[in-house]
Amino acid sequence: MKKAAFALLIISALAVAACAGGNQAEDSARKAVFDNIMTRTSIRSFTSEPVTEAQIEQILRAGMAAPSAINFQPWEFVVLNDRAALDSLAGQLRYAKMLREAPLAIVVCARTTWPDREGNESENIFWVDDCSAATENILLAAHALGLGAVWTAAKDDRGAIVAKALGIPDGYKTLNVIAIGHPAENPAPKDKWKPEKIHWNKF
Repeated sequence: MKKAAFALLIISALAVAACAGGNQAEDSARKAVFDNIMTRTSIRSFTSEPVTEAQIEQILRAGMAAPSAINFQPWEFVVLNDRAALDSLAGQLRYAKMLREAPLAIVVCARTTWPDREGNESENIFWVDDCSAATENILLAAHALGLGAVWTAAKDDRGAIVAKALGIPDGYKTLNVIAIGHPAENPAPKDKWKPEKIHWNKF
């Protein structure tokens, strides 16, 4: 009887320890997520070390995991790791000079129409929202991999420049160009917490 009670006590102790370990792992995972969000910052200077194909795929998978209106997933990603292509865009886009150092860029663009209920093509008014979500996922994924990244807008006249340079077809628009690479700088993350911007129940 004593042996049975002792065995039960051991089993209970192991179960508690396992639960505690599980909770610690969950707490650690949650902390890692929040740390990644809070420590991400824009990087504009890069080393010449290339980004690996495995890292590129992880980043793109993160981008494609973003939410989108009616799950349409309108995004398309143009991956640039050719030095001449990166330098060419850097020379044409006034706010993308960092591409001269970056070994990688991802251009986020989207199909701007979608089929309506009758099967006809209609304007997709949510493509910017969808691609913005994908962009944030890409930035966070790059940071999680120890890389640096910064996005530069390419939605106005700059979109036409990018479309022409990369052969993006009609019916698609670009949102931004994301420069990615190994950081050659280490800027401190900005504290952007502003309680005065929070409104409860009404503005």
